[in-house]
Amino acid sequence: MSDLVAIVYPSEAKAEEVRQKIFKLQSEYLIAISDAVIAVKTGDSVKLSQLVNTTVIGAASGSFWGLLLGMVFLNPLLGVALGAGAGALSGALTDFGIRDQFMKDLASKVRSGDAVLFLLIQSMTSDKVLNAIKDAGGIVLTTSLDEKREQHLRDALAAATQAKPA
Repeated sequence: MSDLVAIVYPSEAKAEEVRQKIFKLQSEYLIAISDAVIAVKTGDSVKLSQLVNTTVIGAASGSFWGLLLGMVFLNPLLGVALGAGAGALSGALTDFGIRDQFMKDLASKVRSGDAVLFLLIQSMTSDKVLNAIKDAGGIVLTTSLDEKREQHLRDALAAATQAKPA
């Protein structure tokens, strides 16, 4: 079972910095994530920066299959165009990992300019991961962790946030 963690950072750059640390930790087998999305609130809108752009992937695979079908029916250009359109539409309607609407709803509750890093964690070595990211600070927005682990995360991030000069 995966755990969801959402941490608020004061900027998209800070959230991206932490996401890159998470990727490095994943390459060291200290954490396994299914999804890592940054949601940035600007005014009243929320922009999601996802790992996987399903629209682009859908268009690319649709183009390939459209080309193959087009060659069968002796019209490869029409096949590519129709395949790309159908694939892009299919990709746009696909929701991978954490539900987009859930992330937008949560991120809409933070201040404008803030960024929320959403992580869908399959497994992790908690102490090593926390030591690697705690210096970045942040405020825990929500988690699906048990109360003890969530409080430990909140305390570690809060200590780093309070230790920084104002």
